[in-house]
Amino acid sequence: MQIRALKIFCDVVTRRSFSKAADDNDITQSAASQAIHQLENYFSVKLLDRSKRPFVVTEEGKICFDHCVKLLRQFEELVARLNNVHSNSVDTVKVASIYSVGLSYMNEFVQRFTELNPDINVQLEYHHPSEVYNLVKSGDADLGLLSFPTATHAVAVIPWREEKMAVVLAPDHPLATDNSVALTDLNGFDMIGFDQNLRIGQEINRVLADASTTPNVVMEFDNIETLKRAIEINAGFSILPETHVQREIAAGTLVTVQVHSNSLVRPVGIIHRENIKLGENTESFIELLMDDAHPLINTRQSKSQIQQSDLNSQSKALPSVK
Repeated sequence: MQIRALKIFCDVVTRRSFSKAADDNDITQSAASQAIHQLENYFSVKLLDRSKRPFVVTEEGKICFDHCVKLLRQFEELVARLNNVHSNSVDTVKVASIYSVGLSYMNEFVQRFTELNPDINVQLEYHHPSEVYNLVKSGDADLGLLSFPTATHAVAVIPWREEKMAVVLAPDHPLATDNSVALTDLNGFDMIGFDQNLRIGQEINRVLADASTTPNVVMEFDNIETLKRAIEINAGFSILPETHVQREIAAGTLVTVQVHSNSLVRPVGIIHRENIKLGENTESFIELLMDDAHPLINTRQSKSQIQQSDLNSQSKALPSVK
């Protein structure tokens, strides 16, 4: 019998669904069902009555669930303590970030943190958004930084910034001399968009659709840097966070035009594993991020607030082991 099988069983009971529990554990629905069968064979009892739709948790299953929740919480605490001992011994904070956030902000924060804490190393890696989630869920990263963060059973979110977005153009674009535009003014113009697998691309398209605006999407990219290069050759306009084009604006290769919309913002958040007590070094790094002298949102958390959030997470009934 494995801890993972107990975790899958608890997720099935909590989520009231084999398919949702399978998704939470990155396995197939068949594998989730097999894990339950293995537990039933091990204990020689029926944990779930599958003859009813939806399934019903048996009396034996309820007893098993109650004890498994406690066991999983103890296991999580064990993992956290061992990780904290290891973290304190190597004094490393592991951060996974999407490229746009990392390249725009993180070098400055890492340098500042290192100056304040010369004995602590910040290991910063850049990844695709889905990989940032995976690294945090697996414990291979202490923190993740990404846009449009989503809290799950395995991941908690700390809001950090809200980046205002604007129309970004080459200087010789027909709209480049306008001080501001309505979304409907973008109708019919060539647009360089984000890959539709990215949340930011989906959100921008939603805002445009709500405004009955249909630009001509000629290119799509999965990162801001490549997208900016395409705008510079006047392949089309795009909608980007203003903070990510300051260098190009200063150089005169791009211009921004304000949009008459309060919906075009990109939220950026910090993610960490749910139900896991953060190490002291990790908390200190979060505190540095939240105490940024020029925050773009009003949400600010002190170290004590982060710790309280951590305690609240641990009080939930079912931890997540990934």
